[in-house]
Amino acid sequence: MTMIKRSLRLFTASLLLIALAGCGQGEAVTDASQYISEIENISIPDDVKIIGFGEATHGNIEFQTLKKDLFEAMIKNEHVQVFVLEGDFGGAQQINQFILKGIGTAEEAIKALDYGIYQTEQMVELVQWMHDYNLAVEEQDKIYFYGNDMQRYDYSKKGLLDYYTDVHAGNAEKFKDELKHISNKTMRELSNSQLTELDKTIDTIIEDLQSNREAYEKKSSKDAFSFAAQYAQIMKQRTQLFLNDGNYMNLRDEYLAENLQWIVEYEATKGHDKVFMSAHNGHIEKTSATMAGYQSMGQYLNEQYKDQYFAIGTDFVKNTFQAQNGSGERKEYTIEHHNALVDAFSEVNDTIFYVDFEHASQSEELASILSKSQRMGNVGDDFRPWYKLTQMLYTIKMTPVEAYDGLIVVQEATPTKIID
Repeated sequence: MTMIKRSLRLFTASLLLIALAGCGQGEAVTDASQYISEIENISIPDDVKIIGFGEATHGNIEFQTLKKDLFEAMIKNEHVQVFVLEGDFGGAQQINQFILKGIGTAEEAIKALDYGIYQTEQMVELVQWMHDYNLAVEEQDKIYFYGNDMQRYDYSKKGLLDYYTDVHAGNAEKFKDELKHISNKTMRELSNSQLTELDKTIDTIIEDLQSNREAYEKKSSKDAFSFAAQYAQIMKQRTQLFLNDGNYMNLRDEYLAENLQWIVEYEATKGHDKVFMSAHNGHIEKTSATMAGYQSMGQYLNEQYKDQYFAIGTDFVKNTFQAQNGSGERKEYTIEHHNALVDAFSEVNDTIFYVDFEHASQSEELASILSKSQRMGNVGDDFRPWYKLTQMLYTIKMTPVEAYDGLIVVQEATPTKIID
């Protein structure tokens, strides 16, 4: 019995050591302040097409505010006019209608995304600011809003059926009837056989669009057709995620990359050659470092666009954030996080600052830190109190210079509040 107790104590101690591994503070680099810049002064290489901005959590005021601050800097410094969010493609078009045409309100536009993490004052302020910005500029300088996610049906379905109403009333009624049981509220109640039939219906729609493209474009426009075809693809992707639940995460990031490519190519026809993409760190980073084992959107983008994809991650030190607790409730959690890179800048007085990795690599000490694997902040929209016991559950182990091109450090982050 004594041996068993000793073994249990040894096993428990080993687990504790594993949990605490990497939790110690690193050392400050004396000249680190020479290699930081303010957000408003961030510049990007000229040949970049996609600027990825990752947030270390979905539940912090600072990371949501940075969406606006960084995008505003990209407008001024890089002439970026397209904002893409890790959010529903169809729902995001309601935001586009608001910021371009003033249809509805900022609050109503945000609700169209149907995702709790975005029901915040910061997101409403972002969308309202975009609307007000567009009122003050010429047509050629207006900004545009997109989502590249595919986890909802409603607004893509509506956009598709509205298009058919314009180009083929008969098909509009036919497809409306065949899709009547499909909605955001009912989608998780669909059986596998219903999903299979839905997938076939969407294939029929896609084939009809492709076969009648010329005729439909004459009754509408090339732009309207392009969006209708993309709405159908979004619905196809949503359905495939349900039918391939075991491969959900990998498929989703593949689709995120495909949809972003569609946006990049579509906007290029409008003369907009750079796109700003905001998502979670785990989607933006280039190395698929997550323990979940799926290929990240960032890796897909890096493989396709190479140096034309520029990834900016974020990290934090002290953080109180909000996230779901596994039971549908949202709770606040507090963690403190350290790694060699963040701690290298611990003597910097700025509370939020940017580190360009190419510039920082001029310091031998920082270059060495950037090239070493370490745990970097990564909190999803699901958290439990016991996750705080080990860094493994709120960080991803990665090599900074391989995963990102730059990093925004937030010394102390505070929680967002969900708007009811």
